[in-house]
Amino acid sequence: MLVDAFNTLVLARRTRHVFRIARLYYQLTWKPFAAVARNIQSPLRRESFLGVYGPVSLLLLIALWGIGLVLAFGLLQWSAGMKSPQFTPSFKHDLYLSSRALVTLNDGDPENGASQFLSVCEGGLGLAFLGLVVGYLPVLYQSFAKREMAISLLDARAGSPPSAGGLLISTAFEAEGVIQQLEKWEAWMAQLLENQISFPMLGYFRSQHSNQAWLTALVAIVDYATVIGITSKGSLRLQADLTAAMGRHVLSDVVVIFGLEQSCEKDESSRLCGRLEQLRRALGQRPEMFDVRTLSAALLNERAAGYEPQAAALSTYFLMSLPAAVPDRVVRNDWRVGVSDRDESPFAVSDPFKKSP
Repeated sequence: MLVDAFNTLVLARRTRHVFRIARLYYQLTWKPFAAVARNIQSPLRRESFLGVYGPVSLLLLIALWGIGLVLAFGLLQWSAGMKSPQFTPSFKHDLYLSSRALVTLNDGDPENGASQFLSVCEGGLGLAFLGLVVGYLPVLYQSFAKREMAISLLDARAGSPPSAGGLLISTAFEAEGVIQQLEKWEAWMAQLLENQISFPMLGYFRSQHSNQAWLTALVAIVDYATVIGITSKGSLRLQADLTAAMGRHVLSDVVVIFGLEQSCEKDESSRLCGRLEQLRRALGQRPEMFDVRTLSAALLNERAAGYEPQAAALSTYFLMSLPAAVPDRVVRNDWRVGVSDRDESPFAVSDPFKKSP
């Protein structure tokens, strides 16, 4: 329990060759939770239900660590033969005094030296554990807020849900503006990767809006950078390729973090090829920057094969749909919709995964 809590709360990097209780905990709890969500027909209720899992699972994980420490020290006290003037020796009383020692409320001081030493150690660990939890939660939610702020910016630029075609339509006329936009999204991807490595449970925290998700936004940006990298030249092409490479890096690493390598299945055709003509029309509005003649189905499939299998595996696991290549009929701009019209969204990122009634 101590090693797992240390790796999760203190060690901000992925560890190997260590049995991770937190990893097993999320594997055992997420699958049945997601199965229940698939049976909820209402998009609003389903997204609300899925949105509860991240915060609640984190609180339950902290409680699991605490219960594990109480049980572990209770077993140590039982093996040490704890003698207390207030209780008769029994494992039940050992557990009770262990729980009080962890929260530093122990009033049944043991008489034997080994038990006294264990009580002091448990009290100190209890204070340290509480301090770690108090300091950990603000950092976690600060990372979540930074991630969501960038995703919300996509609403006015790429629609809800976002898409590469939506971004192309709103793309600035100047190449320098597109380069700056790609640089910002590359930095956001790098930050997203660091957050997922340091705080893997952030992947289960869903966006506050039903038409937005971190995975949908990430793949939309990679699609956007991939298309620009194929059809542009010079500095714009270089920056687009760098942004797309960072996106592929993020998807590949997140797949490893959640152990989904075996779920990555290659497909002969990508999502982008089905809307090739629409993408060409969107690019044709900027002939000074993009050469639509270089955009072919074969090249799109080749580029997409480097990240679509990983994106599809994460999409199925998190119940987050992948973005369309261009805006379709269910796409809308949330900032243009009144509060009274948001009771039932026409689209939700988990809709493709619901079970038929």
